[in-house]
Amino acid sequence: MFTAMLSKSWWPDRIRAIAPSHITSSHRSDFGSQKGLASLRWRRFIDPSHSYTSMRTLSHFIIAVLITCSVANVRAQANETETPTKPNVLFIFLDDFGWRDAGFMGSDFYQTPNLDALAAKGMVFNNAYAGAANCAPSRACLLSGQYSPRHEIYNVGTTRRGKKQHGKLMHVPGTDTLRKDIKTWAHCVHEAGYRTGTIGKWHLSNDPLPYGFDFNFAGTHSGSPPRGYYPPHGNIAELKDAPKDEYLTNRLTDEAIGFIERNQQQPWFLYLTHFAVHTPIQGEPELVRKYQNLPPGKLHQHPVMAAMIESMDRGVGKITAALDRLDLADNTIIVFTSDNGGYGPATSMAPLKGYKGTYYEGGIREPMFVVWPGVTKPGTTCDWPVINVDLLPTFCSMTGAQLPNQAIDGVSLTPLLTGQASSDMQDRSIYWHFPAYLQSYARTDQQRDPLFRSRPCTVMRSGKWKLHEYFEDGDLELYDLEADAGEQNNLVSTQPDVAKRLHDEMQAWRRATNAPVPSTPNPNYDANSEAAAINKLGRNKTSKK
Repeated sequence: MFTAMLSKSWWPDRIRAIAPSHITSSHRSDFGSQKGLASLRWRRFIDPSHSYTSMRTLSHFIIAVLITCSVANVRAQANETETPTKPNVLFIFLDDFGWRDAGFMGSDFYQTPNLDALAAKGMVFNNAYAGAANCAPSRACLLSGQYSPRHEIYNVGTTRRGKKQHGKLMHVPGTDTLRKDIKTWAHCVHEAGYRTGTIGKWHLSNDPLPYGFDFNFAGTHSGSPPRGYYPPHGNIAELKDAPKDEYLTNRLTDEAIGFIERNQQQPWFLYLTHFAVHTPIQGEPELVRKYQNLPPGKLHQHPVMAAMIESMDRGVGKITAALDRLDLADNTIIVFTSDNGGYGPATSMAPLKGYKGTYYEGGIREPMFVVWPGVTKPGTTCDWPVINVDLLPTFCSMTGAQLPNQAIDGVSLTPLLTGQASSDMQDRSIYWHFPAYLQSYARTDQQRDPLFRSRPCTVMRSGKWKLHEYFEDGDLELYDLEADAGEQNNLVSTQPDVAKRLHDEMQAWRRATNAPVPSTPNPNYDANSEAAAINKLGRNKTSKK
């Protein structure tokens, strides 16, 4: 430090800061030049013609210089070892947004320039999965880092879905509320010093605040906009004052920007969980007209769905512009994905089979990307299977938070994002368990039968292999996803060893997680009624071709 003090370049800034207050402004200006400094350093401190050159003043001044030197030295050393600023996290989570519903995933009709630009800045995951094929169980997996047998949310609601005389088994009701003894990633990052916020759909209880969030806007137990994307919005207190022409997706975007602006001086974690593009299918009129006047694509053609997606994408652009304006972009991680497959009557996940509610690929595979400035290489892709239970350990790793003291089924994706993953992660198995029924909606062509999108089942993926087991009849379906992403060719009979190995592993997993397998017969089941309904729907489908 004293070597630095002897340097001519060191003195002017240091002395200017601590010069005695009774030095005049003209004298202070002398500190700005080396010549003036030399004059003040020797002549004025010893020349008795200057009133401020008493020995007492000089000694006080020298002491002040030495103290300042010491403080500066300590601060310099501290800066060298200071922990880097914690990154902010923006987690954009969409509802019913399908695997092909963005430009960067291949849509030929929906326009998502802002999502596409972000995806190009980070890593795109081509085999990313939701924790379940519909909303509530998928979100419970996401928040808890646990597969459904642990949190016991299996469906939206706990009542039986579909007609009571259809379906051979009694379903497992489970619960419709995330237990408060389960710690979420919001708890973890909050305890690590983050300001946490959730804006939009919650769906796991009446109030998200007990689950680790400091701030909630519009999050209730409701699974969809209570009365659509325009007011009134039912019992959502924060939206009581919504102007009549305000589109809900736009309001949530504005609230997200407000949260970021209010918390820009501290680490923040924002869970922006849009209702879009859940039903009702309702877009902003001017955007609907825009897409009505565009030529349809071969994959996607729905103008209202396109309008809903563009409103969301415009909001993403507004938020990223705000991050730039606030100088936060370089210290903000952005994670993007969706809760389950797209809404079948309005979109397509082709070449994948299925849609929301089915456990074929189209019902559970999701678009996903991560932008981590300075860590993840821009323009990269990952083909390894990942699932939303992985996000809890990933968020803890990103933020320096401690993992909760509970069973965690996911693994951190940080090694993938940093290019340091081992092959063990590529070969692990991932699971889905659905001991319930989910009735059909308008579209029925990509499910096992026309009455139910899903019947009670367990499904797993291990490497390129995917195995389904359906409990009503014990049927197994085995697919090679590398050769048959559309799950058209059941290989159980031609690959019996693979089927047995995976089935043994699946059964062991169910035992380890205490996964309930429904076995009680449905007392209302009517085989003739079910067969007649299936035949009728099958004839209707044929007649429409």
